Amino acid sequence: MKNREIADIFLQIADALEFKGENTFRVNAYRKAARTLSEMPKDIEAIAREGKLEEISGIGTGLHKKIEEYLATGKIKKLEEANEGIPDGIFDLRRIPGLGPKTLSLAFRKLKVKNVDDLKKVIENGSLAKLPMMGEKKVENISRGLALVTKIQGRILLGRALPLVDGIIAELKKDLRSIKQISPAGSLRRMCETIGDIDILATGEKPGKIIRRFTELPIVREILGAGETKASVILKSGHQADLRVVPEESYGAALQYFTGSKAHNIKLRSLAKDKGLKINEYGVFKGEKLIAGKTEEEVYKAVNMLLMPPEIREDRGEIEAALEGKLPKLIGYADLKGDLHCHSLYSDGRSKIEEVVMAARAIGYEYILITDHSQAASYAHGLSPARLKEESKEIDGLQKRFKEIRILKGAEVDILSDGKLDFPDSILKEMDLVVASVYSGFKNNVTGRIIKAMENPHVDIIAHPTGRLISTREGYVNLDMDKIFEAAARTGTFLEINSFPDRLDLNDLNCKRAKEFGVKFSIGTDSHHSDMLGFARLGISVARRGWVGKEDVINTYTWEEIKKKRKSL
Repeated sequence: MKNREIADIFLQIADALEFKGENTFRVNAYRKAARTLSEMPKDIEAIAREGKLEEISGIGTGLHKKIEEYLATGKIKKLEEANEGIPDGIFDLRRIPGLGPKTLSLAFRKLKVKNVDDLKKVIENGSLAKLPMMGEKKVENISRGLALVTKIQGRILLGRALPLVDGIIAELKKDLRSIKQISPAGSLRRMCETIGDIDILATGEKPGKIIRRFTELPIVREILGAGETKASVILKSGHQADLRVVPEESYGAALQYFTGSKAHNIKLRSLAKDKGLKINEYGVFKGEKLIAGKTEEEVYKAVNMLLMPPEIREDRGEIEAALEGKLPKLIGYADLKGDLHCHSLYSDGRSKIEEVVMAARAIGYEYILITDHSQAASYAHGLSPARLKEESKEIDGLQKRFKEIRILKGAEVDILSDGKLDFPDSILKEMDLVVASVYSGFKNNVTGRIIKAMENPHVDIIAHPTGRLISTREGYVNLDMDKIFEAAARTGTFLEINSFPDRLDLNDLNCKRAKEFGVKFSIGTDSHHSDMLGFARLGISVARRGWVGKEDVINTYTWEEIKKKRKSL
């Protein structure tokens, strides 16, 4: 949790320095350190206790001292110094795509833009477009970005919320033996891609003690309210977290009720009413008599349903399927046999291939696919054919040492503006698996380009098929997803469920629709560091929300089985 807090401060310092026109090298040093910290799963406090801060690659001595300062005092004085003279709240605008610190500085100096309302005014009256280096097109992009950011304002990415709640629950369970049951609830338990408030439910012998410990956690910034059975706090991340301690006999009913979704619960309560029952957070009642509520299974059984996974409780046909005994058997969180999208130092990754392989082996994977970028991705140090051959030789050497895991040779190959691929077929056919993706020309017939790529017999997987970034980008323009799904099923090309926290692409709705076409999927983390292989949990959650089964995901199969299913073999 401290990793993210310090990373956020470093990014704020970088933005403030860039806003003021400070040295680019200093600005980039803070940004690089922030990225390192945010992508590092090991607790920075533990690293500091071990005296190993200096061993973290990409963070200099001066920044080590600032990390130590934060761990000791809870703040970094440099932030106050950097923000001096900058209007309060102006960096609330920094999340808007196209509005970097330099553009913000220009809009502030020339147009006195200090907040969202000011920004809307200068967009509407046309004055923003008249600034140097702006223009109508850039302002149009900023306007779209503003709409997207407004839409998700106050919400937190699933990939960021999970570590927060996991940490809270771990701390409470460690310190309080009186806790009998504890679980996240709400949209987090349903594994929605973004989360509002964090909801946690618990049972225990001493509710007041559990509540007090919750409010005293180091991650808590402010207590909004606390009683004997419920507390609401603001975390240092700025998000609200609520803990309820409920009676054991009502735990299942409360967990069902507070997990939601609202639409699912309304339909469930309507069914119960038709049977002369009442369902609320306290239990299932027939008249005044409590007949169920200790477990969720009891609650659903009371209305003649089997217990259903939280991920699909969205009123998308799950209740009807449960009543008919036709609930889907979803992919499990331990079903993957390997990761099919990983980057290394050869392109824009930050780990050696050996480190990626060791991390995959530690998870228990049978194989790992290395997919560094192709040559057109110069921004990501894309590989030329010569460097690709060099990488292949390194993999051959590593394979002799790591015989218990198969190291697959691949690449993430750019789909170019004409639909052709960035490597010729003579290179592609030598790869174990080929991942293709669009990284340019987002408005240029992306549907047709993806379909043309899928018709190449050597392309196995289309990565992040819609190109969206949850927090900043809607994705490729004018995609016809049904045409893409039809082509994927026809050609036997796997569509990726990209597990990177800000992508989750395909999303759950697209997965459910694609499955209707008979599409098969791959799950890849798009990891750029060996520590990111754990993102697979997020991709699996998307698959589950999309009603995807184990048999629908190619990397639940052995490598020998995948080879038989690969269309080019």
